[in-house]
Amino acid sequence: MIEGYIEKSFDATDEELEKINKFTRAPFDADRLYTFSVVLCSNDIDRDFERFSVDALNELAERFIGKTGIKDHSMKSADQKARVYDTWIEKCADRKTSDGEELYLLKAKAYMLKNDENMPLIEEIEAGIKKEVSISCAVAKSVCSICGTDRKASHCEHIAGRKYGGKTAFRTLSDITDAYEFSFVAIPAQRDAGVTKKFSLLKKDSDSMTDIIKAIKACDEELVMDKSQLNSLKSYIDKLEDEAEVGRACKKALANEVVALCAEAMPEMDIKIFAGVAQVMTSKELEAFKSAFKKSKSADSAKLQLGAQANNNYNFDQFKI
Repeated sequence: MIEGYIEKSFDATDEELEKINKFTRAPFDADRLYTFSVVLCSNDIDRDFERFSVDALNELAERFIGKTGIKDHSMKSADQKARVYDTWIEKCADRKTSDGEELYLLKAKAYMLKNDENMPLIEEIEAGIKKEVSISCAVAKSVCSICGTDRKASHCEHIAGRKYGGKTAFRTLSDITDAYEFSFVAIPAQRDAGVTKKFSLLKKDSDSMTDIIKAIKACDEELVMDKSQLNSLKSYIDKLEDEAEVGRACKKALANEVVALCAEAMPEMDIKIFAGVAQVMTSKELEAFKSAFKKSKSADSAKLQLGAQANNNYNFDQFKI
C-alpha cells in the first residue's frame, strides 16, 4: 500500500522556522503558523497495484521541498493551504511491504497560516477528519513486475492485479521527472490511509510527437500534459486534419475512377449500386478493384488483338498463291 496521511501537529522549533522562512517574504514566528508532519507515500503496493521504487522515493523527497498542499487537487490559488519545508525517508523496522520487501515511507513537514480562513481546516486536521492526502507527480517509467516491460515505452499483456504463475502483477514507478503538490482528499482510494495518485505519463518538456503518441497508446490510466505538450498535440491534429482533407479528395477521385472502370468492364451491372458501394470502400479496396478492372481490360484488349491477328493470318494463308 502507498500510504498518505497527516501524522501529527507540533510546534516549530527555531531550526524549523529557519527552514520555513526560506519560503516566506517576511519572517514568521511559531505562534502564527500551524505545522504538521505527513506521510506522502511509500514503496508498498497500493490498490491500483502500483508502487514507487525506493530510488523514486528519494527523488520525490528532493522534489517535494517547497511544494504546496492544496484541497482536492484544485489548481485555484485560493485552495493553496500549506507548503512542504522538509522531507526525509524513514524505514519501518516492524513492517514489510505486501510482497515482503523492506517498507520505506516518504515523510514531510509542512506549514500553514493560523488565520480565520484556515482555522476550519486546522480543526478538521486536529479532529482526524482531514487525514488522508494524495500526491501529484510525474514518472517516466512504469515497469511490469512479471516481465519487466516499461509500460511507458511499450505494451505488455500482463494486467495489474491479476495473477500469473501464482504471482500478482503490479507496476513499479520510477524515474521521477517532477513533483507537483500534495492534496487533502475526502475519499481515500488506497489501502489503510488510502492515498490517491496522479501521474503524468509524459516527461516534462518533451514535445516530441513520437513520445506523446507513444504515451497515449500505452496509457490505461489518467494522463497529464503540460501546456507545451498540449499545444504540440493540437498542432499535430491540425496538420492531420489538413492531410485528411487532401486524402478525402484523392479517395473521392479514386472512387469515381473505379466506378467508371466498372461501368466499362461490367456494363450489365447497375452502376448506381456499385457507386454506393465504392463510397464506403477503403482506399486499399478501391486500389484493388482498380487494378483488377485494368487487368481485365488489358486481357480483353489482348484477346481482341490475338483474334484479329488470327483472322489476318487465316485470310493471308487462304489467298496465298
